[in-house]
Amino acid sequence: MVRFSKIFLALTIALLLCWQLPWCYTFFFAKAVKMPFTLYSSVLGDFVSMGQYTRNQTDSLLPFFYVRQLTADERFPDSVAGVPVTPREVQQTNFTFRSTPSAINVNSVPLYPLLESRSGRVDLEMSDDVFRITSRGLTFITMHTNQVDTAKSRLFTEAMKVAGFAFPARTLNGNPTTRKEYDEGYLMLDRDGKLFHLKMVKGQPYIRAIALPGEVEPKHLFVTEYRSRKTLGFFTDNHNRLYVVDSGTYHIRRTGVTAYNPETDEITICGNLIDWTVRVRSDRTDAYYALRADNYTLIRSIENPSLTSPMSGLHFTSRKDNDVKARWF
Repeated sequence: MVRFSKIFLALTIALLLCWQLPWCYTFFFAKAVKMPFTLYSSVLGDFVSMGQYTRNQTDSLLPFFYVRQLTADERFPDSVAGVPVTPREVQQTNFTFRSTPSAINVNSVPLYPLLESRSGRVDLEMSDDVFRITSRGLTFITMHTNQVDTAKSRLFTEAMKVAGFAFPARTLNGNPTTRKEYDEGYLMLDRDGKLFHLKMVKGQPYIRAIALPGEVEPKHLFVTEYRSRKTLGFFTDNHNRLYVVDSGTYHIRRTGVTAYNPETDEITICGNLIDWTVRVRSDRTDAYYALRADNYTLIRSIENPSLTSPMSGLHFTSRKDNDVKARWF
């Protein structure tokens, strides 16, 4: 018994050392590293990092990002890279998209609200029911009574079957919040991997199949609801390539981003009328891509070693998920 206790104590001490030594080293010796905010400048034709130029120079090199300052100073240009622009156009087309692994690798309850996308009101209203997807179809449940809305469930299920949707869904994505200007519902992958767009218009189902190019197999979906209404969403495929789905036409274009895995990488997209700056940060690299805003082809890219990789050792938390469990990396 004494021998077992000694062995157990030794193992416990070894486990604690594996956990605490990396943390102590990081706490006492590691220096904070702050990557400078970087955007592509169509004026300069290159990436611009904060602190690289004076404040006024940076304002002029990034007119889309500093549109308010330039307008207040009466310095906003009539054109950028030969394209006529106005402050209003800039504010209509600017957007920021961000996704982290912890938002992807999350356990969630598979119940989803479906907002009315054309209510005639200025502000969106949260629905009083939620839906779930089973092998039989869509089931709407009224929240305050916890009862199934049979008529609505049958209406949407039949509409999806007519559109060619094979139940159940592999995955779906939407932005179920009223804190946006309009609603585009959900992008969905059916049982066979086909891509669909679902929303509710005046109480009726709106379901469209989206043709996929070639051998593209979507994996992770993202709905975008930005003021310009140019894009319906983004998705990645099984080869970690990033695509854009155009709004209205449902045309799919592959971007110039060479690799992005939503399960392990962070992504930030700052877009404007002329170009997009895409930052993909992984444990090993910090990559920036400049894309054309009209066809999403690559203009320029840079890749740096990541300066924020955690020290090897035993960890119980990770930036890649919200779970608390033992892991070694």
